[in-house]
Amino acid sequence: MMSLKEKDYKKYLCQAYYIKTGQKLNLWHPKTLNEKIQWLKLYDNLPIKTTLTDKVLVRDWVKEKIGEEYLKPVLQICNNFDEIDFDKLPDSFIIKCNHGCKWHTIIKNKTKFLENKNLIKLTKNEFKYWMTQTFFGFSDFETQYKNIKPQIIIESLLREKNNQEPEEIDIYCFNSKPKIINIHKFDSEHNYKLVSSFDENYNSINLRFNYREQLINREINNNYRKAFDLSKKLAKGFKFVRVDFIQYNNNLYFGEMTFTPQSGFIDFSRENGYWNKELGNLLNLKGD
Repeated sequence: MMSLKEKDYKKYLCQAYYIKTGQKLNLWHPKTLNEKIQWLKLYDNLPIKTTLTDKVLVRDWVKEKIGEEYLKPVLQICNNFDEIDFDKLPDSFIIKCNHGCKWHTIIKNKTKFLENKNLIKLTKNEFKYWMTQTFFGFSDFETQYKNIKPQIIIESLLREKNNQEPEEIDIYCFNSKPKIINIHKFDSEHNYKLVSSFDENYNSINLRFNYREQLINREINNNYRKAFDLSKKLAKGFKFVRVDFIQYNNNLYFGEMTFTPQSGFIDFSRENGYWNKELGNLLNLKGD
């Protein structure tokens, strides 16, 4: 894939779209959200998107836009795995690559990890491989990942009671304006995401973005409203972006700027494509 020239991206993307969806990709008159995300991948390659996709560089931008209090605690930033100073790290933390998605390792018990030489070697080799790759080559041309300088970022491991992951708040923004709030958290067995969705007026809607999501009832709280308001500042100037937050111990933290959710292959099959069309209608490709 990486040997393809830029002029061939469109051809490849059309092929990938057909293989994954069974449908032809309409780039001339895209209508659904998935189609429009493909269009954005080809024709809306703003350099700022690369900066804001970088898990390290985005922090300064968020600090400037909404304040440092919304940034998750960072323990270390390194250029390679050998630079990590484990002596200065707490008992639990998460090690991430700044230039990819799901390129991370969770350390729940540092002592046990450091005692396991095979696990250390495996983890080191994994990061060594990731650090030589560009996520652009794995993600069906999410071009914002293409020119990120690889680094390793180590963050505090945020976990609720019973070691559960904190609740995530995703704000879907169209032409600089937040329109959809999607709140989700894995169940205790980590089988399904428990999801609630709301429109811009905080009315509950029957929306899921994945077949593993199970709708539940939630009440809108102050952090949901705050995330919605903050996303207005972070989404300004973008045709489409999902602004992600984390709610942990009643505090709100910025997660990331997601410009191409699921690379534009969101599974709307449960609703027979209804939401794919409805959300597509919210996005004006000729606007901001």
